[in-house]
Amino acid sequence: MSQSILTTRIMEALAAGRKALIPFLPGGFPDKERFFDELDALDAGGADIIEIGVPFSDPVADGPVVEKASLDCLLNGTCLSWLLHELERRKGRYKAGLVLMGYYNPFLQYGLENLAEDAAAAGVSGFIVPDLPLEEAGPMAETLGKHDLDLIPLVGLNTSEERLAAYAAHARGFVYFVSVLGTTGMRETLPAEIAEHLASVRRIFDVPVALGFGIKSPEQLIPFGDSIDAVVFGSALIAHIETGGTAAEFMQRWRS
Repeated sequence: MSQSILTTRIMEALAAGRKALIPFLPGGFPDKERFFDELDALDAGGADIIEIGVPFSDPVADGPVVEKASLDCLLNGTCLSWLLHELERRKGRYKAGLVLMGYYNPFLQYGLENLAEDAAAAGVSGFIVPDLPLEEAGPMAETLGKHDLDLIPLVGLNTSEERLAAYAAHARGFVYFVSVLGTTGMRETLPAEIAEHLASVRRIFDVPVALGFGIKSPEQLIPFGDSIDAVVFGSALIAHIETGGTAAEFMQRWRS
């Protein structure tokens, strides 16, 4: 395989002297039409990778802000096939790498081979699947790999070094470090032990390291310095849009 597009986008940001920015937005939020306006704004506003949520009825890793937004999208008729179709219509429009974040059930129901084919045709570069354990990830990782798509590993404060090494053996794109033990959502402070765990992740993985869960402002990244290469933020962006703001305004905070 050639170098992952996702790795390339993060390395380009680092070469420019900054962390890579990975905003998260549920597919179809705040409504089907405006979703693509906000996606355009994220791309134009400097996103290096855009994480698009695939709405699901039981989003076990998501906090209340993301969960409500995702359920609203389901009620508005957003589904995986619609999302892939609409992205395919816009293929080549985005400079940012595109990642789909979703739960395993909708992907399995869609059919892994069909999923990989349609995602590649839609310009998607990778997947994040929070409820897919390493021991069961083989079939999806293998199928995605045939189409040069990455399955992004999720690790966290409770991931042992032995397990980190098992993830690292097959990692492509980047590794997503979950900053808290719990669901997504904005937090005022992050656990102090993150720095120690990030040092282990940095030593064991050869791919870039992204930090996510609980991030709402650039100032929260200061303690971690060069331990991270990218930052993922979702709940704060969703809340900003829900209160009348735009993705363009939100991205300006992170680029200034």
